Amino acid sequence: MANDNRVGFGESPAIVAIDLQYAETDPEYPMGSDLSDVIENTNELVDVAHKKDVPVIWTRVVYKHPDAIDAGMWTKKMPAMADWIEGRREVEMDDRCHIAEQDHILDKRHASCFHETELNSLLNAQDIDTVIVTGCSTSACVRETAADASAYGYHSIVPETCVGDRSDKQHEAHIFDINAKFADVEPKETVKEYLQDL
Repeated sequence: MANDNRVGFGESPAIVAIDLQYAETDPEYPMGSDLSDVIENTNELVDVAHKKDVPVIWTRVVYKHPDAIDAGMWTKKMPAMADWIEGRREVEMDDRCHIAEQDHILDKRHASCFHETELNSLLNAQDIDTVIVTGCSTSACVRETAADASAYGYHSIVPETCVGDRSDKQHEAHIFDINAKFADVEPKETVKEYLQDL
């Protein structure tokens, strides 16, 4: 059943662009897929954010230990991620992303961008009340981050065409669930207009 309850936008947003790294965006890798549209649509919002001095935080999954033991149990379930080691191409940000000098690159080890990272401190320090979640994948890191943003009391917003997954079915099922439980799923143009009007 669809949920029409809305949390709405706050007054002070940040964009969190999740894991647009080559391991996810290059189909040559085991967990990669063609996320060209997601990158293009995310960049469209990021370009407006840069003009409006809205913080942009890019995240990536990266393990610092050569055996990826800092992944906990995640690589037991997802062995392909054991190659996401610092210094490898898999953890480099896709060069199509419009990353500016003032943007923050956040390294994480698990699905949620909030889990054992500096994200909440970064947002609090800048008086952010709205988290706009973009990137991949809808069924994992996007969903977990949107849920945690809501749990921490942020207006959690997901522009639908700015997130993606390896499977359209996964994307559609989880975007429905995110909208029902954790965040407002909005058209990209609605989010763009919100940023432009700040």
